[in-house]
Amino acid sequence: MKDDNVLIPVAMQIIIFAGNARTKTNQALDYLKTKDFSKAKEYITEARQEIINAHKEQTDIIQKEAAGESYETCLLFTHAQDTLMTIMSEVNLAEKMIELFEIFMVR
Repeated sequence: MKDDNVLIPVAMQIIIFAGNARTKTNQALDYLKTKDFSKAKEYITEARQEIINAHKEQTDIIQKEAAGESYETCLLFTHAQDTLMTIMSEVNLAEKMIELFEIFMVR
């Protein structure tokens, strides 16, 4: 079995960026618990940037494939996409939680 699939390093980058986003999101939620909304927003913004970085990696491959380049099937790339989608949802939910908590806690 060969291990020169070009999707493997891209998949790893996606997983790393997505993992960074999850870590930043958890940090944002930790600040939310202490009612430090400024820090929570700062970390959720950083998480969002990590998601953007991961999404750029994925989009590059999709655009190349749409242009006619073909890739060998790669389970790791599929896992990376799944991980990205899951963590994107976590970031989105945390972002909304911060907004809502700020509204209810500031009153």
